[in-house]
Amino acid sequence: MVDSILKPIAEWVISVISSMGYPGIVLLMAIESACIPLPSEIIMPFSGYLVYTGRFDLHAASLAGALGCAVGSAAAYWVGIWGGRPFLEKYGRYVLIRRKDLDAADRFFERWGMWAVFIARLLPIIRTFISLPAGISRMPFIPFLVLSFVGSVPWCYLLAYVGKVLGENWQSIRNYFHGADMVVGIALVVGFAFWLWHHLKPEPVETGAGK
Repeated sequence: MVDSILKPIAEWVISVISSMGYPGIVLLMAIESACIPLPSEIIMPFSGYLVYTGRFDLHAASLAGALGCAVGSAAAYWVGIWGGRPFLEKYGRYVLIRRKDLDAADRFFERWGMWAVFIARLLPIIRTFISLPAGISRMPFIPFLVLSFVGSVPWCYLLAYVGKVLGENWQSIRNYFHGADMVVGIALVVGFAFWLWHHLKPEPVETGAGK
């Protein structure tokens, strides 16, 4: 099932990079970082394979990937800035998002935002979606953009290097990252289940001092 979905995506990725070169890497990684789950585990390893063939340079391909991440992250961030908070304040209650949840997210990004953005760029799945909540919470843009780029550099280098080492077997890298995706996915499901339980449990009844 998963392979049947990934096959046409992989073919499209290969086509874009093969025809556009480095700008194709920038474009695809921008899409991947703009809350659209286009697998970087296909984009960068194929770029690494082209390093193996001699068409690409490892450093240029990796930096093109990190640049694309920064571009896509900026787009998702500004969507969060312009429409995210007002939209959630108006309609969030229908999906159990309350104003105090938004305030809690603001406090989280105020305290941990820089580390959260940097570490998220190194994690499968989470890296794709971190930019939108950072924008909704109005994390300062320049630090956000710098950390999005810097955090993406080792990720892009790693995937491109592995693709170079694997050569014509570059697609086998998906087998190694599938386990990591599963672990992160399970952690997110558990976290969501806890969040849902916390929101659905009855609020404690407060009694006044004079009662």
